[in-house]
Amino acid sequence: MPFFSVIIPLYNKENSIRNTLSSLLAQTFNDFEVILVNDGSTDNSEARALEISDTRIQLFSTENQGVSKARNYGITKASGTLVAFLDADDYWFPNHLEQLSNLYKMFPECGLYCTNYERFFNADKVIKPKHIDIPSHPWQGIVKDFFKSSYIDRIAWTSAVAVPRTILNEIGGFKTTITLGAGEDTDLWIRLALQYDVAFDNEISSRHVLDAENRISLEKTLKRSYARLDEFQEEEKQNPSLKKYLDLHRVFFAIQHKLAGDMKTYNFYMQSVDKTNIPLKAKLVMAMPVFVARKFYAFKKYLERKNILVSIYD
Repeated sequence: MPFFSVIIPLYNKENSIRNTLSSLLAQTFNDFEVILVNDGSTDNSEARALEISDTRIQLFSTENQGVSKARNYGITKASGTLVAFLDADDYWFPNHLEQLSNLYKMFPECGLYCTNYERFFNADKVIKPKHIDIPSHPWQGIVKDFFKSSYIDRIAWTSAVAVPRTILNEIGGFKTTITLGAGEDTDLWIRLALQYDVAFDNEISSRHVLDAENRISLEKTLKRSYARLDEFQEEEKQNPSLKKYLDLHRVFFAIQHKLAGDMKTYNFYMQSVDKTNIPLKAKLVMAMPVFVARKFYAFKKYLERKNILVSIYD
């Protein structure tokens, strides 16, 4: 039985899958299996993946059902002690699995193991996340308050986590009602963090690739089924950090729908938000008429192309 089962959902990533697989196969810790789930790709993704030969890679093909179902299908095929996830356009540095393995050895009772990551927009713009109450010096430990530490940038990012397979099966995996990367991972990390301790290594071991090809446009907002975040209402009453964490996500989801012209869904998310949890810059955007907010976001994208990153959530 391998120590890690690495699950890679694959959908139309012909330009990146070889690089992603190469980064995985270059790991210093090599006791793993790879479960590659081709989720009905319509390009040459599968052919590109098959160009890399390794006995640890298992390829499964399914009809297109979305990333949550693809990951859950991969979980049913997993046999490792820990399940790690890697998106088909992201990248692991050689020490990634070794860091996760060391975390597990240090803190074997945790339900979620996370390492730090960088956000890659282009060669001139690589951003390190900001985490609250996490030491700046090299550190491995139990995160005191997972939700507070994730206010600005999240502690858990899908291509930089591992979960014990037994716990993943018990908790139910990813929700399939959430589609197209609209919070299915966030929902799972919340459920895990409410029940288990979370271990974190703040050394960067992975890269979240956010170049133009991999960004989801506002035009696709109405085609996505977002996490509703209403199933945690009882827990957030007793947990102020969770409440603010959820409200920050609600504000983000609400603004996406406002920009798409869907004020009904905007109001659904905002009705649960404690206004004191809304960042000032987000309040300013929310006060704008839709056409002004769209112009603001167009200008924001222009600045991003000039390597100037603007966030309204910090």
